[in-house]
Amino acid sequence: MTYVLALDAGTTSNRAIVFDSSGAPLSSASVVLPQHFPHDGWVEHHGGDIIDGLVDSARAAIAEAGIEPGQIAAVGLTNQRETTLVWDRSTSEPVYPAIVWQDRRTAAYCADLKAAGLEPEFAAKTGLLLDPYFSGTKIRWILDHIDDGQGRAERGELAFGTVDTWVAWVLSGGQRHIMDASNAARTLLFDIDRQCWDASLMGHLNIPAAMLPSVLDSAGDLAPIQAEFFGAPLRLTGIAGDQHAALIGQACIEPGMVKSTYGTGCFMMVNTGHRRLPSKHRLLSTLAYRLNGVCTYALEGAIFNVGTSIQWLRDGLAVLDDAAQSQAMAEQARDDEVFLVPAFTGLGAPWWDANARGLICGLTRDTGRNEIVRAALDACAYQTADLLQAMDADGQPCAALRVDGGMVVNDWLCQRLADLCGVRIDRPEVTETTALGAALLAAIGAGLYPDLAQATAQWSLQRSFQSTLDAPTRGLRHRAWQGAVKRALSE
Repeated sequence: MTYVLALDAGTTSNRAIVFDSSGAPLSSASVVLPQHFPHDGWVEHHGGDIIDGLVDSARAAIAEAGIEPGQIAAVGLTNQRETTLVWDRSTSEPVYPAIVWQDRRTAAYCADLKAAGLEPEFAAKTGLLLDPYFSGTKIRWILDHIDDGQGRAERGELAFGTVDTWVAWVLSGGQRHIMDASNAARTLLFDIDRQCWDASLMGHLNIPAAMLPSVLDSAGDLAPIQAEFFGAPLRLTGIAGDQHAALIGQACIEPGMVKSTYGTGCFMMVNTGHRRLPSKHRLLSTLAYRLNGVCTYALEGAIFNVGTSIQWLRDGLAVLDDAAQSQAMAEQARDDEVFLVPAFTGLGAPWWDANARGLICGLTRDTGRNEIVRAALDACAYQTADLLQAMDADGQPCAALRVDGGMVVNDWLCQRLADLCGVRIDRPEVTETTALGAALLAAIGAGLYPDLAQATAQWSLQRSFQSTLDAPTRGLRHRAWQGAVKRALSE
């Protein structure tokens, strides 16, 4: 039997899962990825920690599965998107810590680009908005804050990559400087219609072409993996940004199918097929994946802080001892109108306010820990409802939402999503759909499956949650939530 190894380079942890040839997970391991917060709104990782965590978790997963590394027919990689690294080509050493997707340090620079009237051009070519979330302004910041950054970049001494590029570079021993199309689409530099780096956008940010990787399909013979890492020479045959991989893992391969992933943040994506659908309601029009040179597009809404709310209540305020307690605490809470707006690093779609800050409102003397935890979980549902409303207004209504990620093991949250969003919530048997999507892409790239339809045919439903809240009550609650959000906005 042959196996597929999925590497999941996340924001707070690195994970590896071994799948058998039918797509069933056999073993998994994870390693915490240290985060660094040097200033307000700054979030950094160390490039070496990313590699070490992936290698250590993969070795542990292979050992737990009881297989030999040589039995692995394909390796798939999925990664936190937009996180930006720049390294020296000759030494393979990063010249600055990785600037994480959540980081907001380039907010003023984005404001200057908007003031110059450049956002329409960026949006037309990339489907993105001018926000610190994306990689382009992060590259500019790094070049501005290292010695002779611009000169070194122009001389070809420096390489840029998102996490997939960095991992492929290191695992291949510096042989491959590549990025898959789904990650390239998140850089602010890639024209998702023409499928190429755009000279005009690069010029606006003064980013030299010599820094940029080759852009490849999401599946194929992408890069060799040196034997020193996993015990045998392997091949990297699938790559996708985490939300794109989850779309595949959820088998949302037909237009109109929607998935939402609940981890560090929440990311909702609807497949729009082979046409790009521009958003009029501040969603992102993006590339879902590219196979055999053919693009599939998506609309996406990004919420920056979801799981981090529970993490903050646990680690910052000691409101609970373990995230698993959140369901029981929410069940015990009164149904008060307490709102927690988790704008710890600004607000994403549909608000896009980099300077918004979090708040808790609606407190009374009777408010306790249970009510605060419930408000944090409610925020997941209300923000999901915001995205669904925007998608509906853009012409992509949703009747059923496929959910995944670590938070959806919480039955109370899934039911709350159904109640406050007014749609059916479908939870699959395999909730680690990000890693599964990477594994399926790798299997296609290695020739184990002929296409996505056969690769995703094993998707199965674990449980559905139907709304029990009437529409008028749901509307009142959502309007109250939006009132709380307006208090958190910077203007």
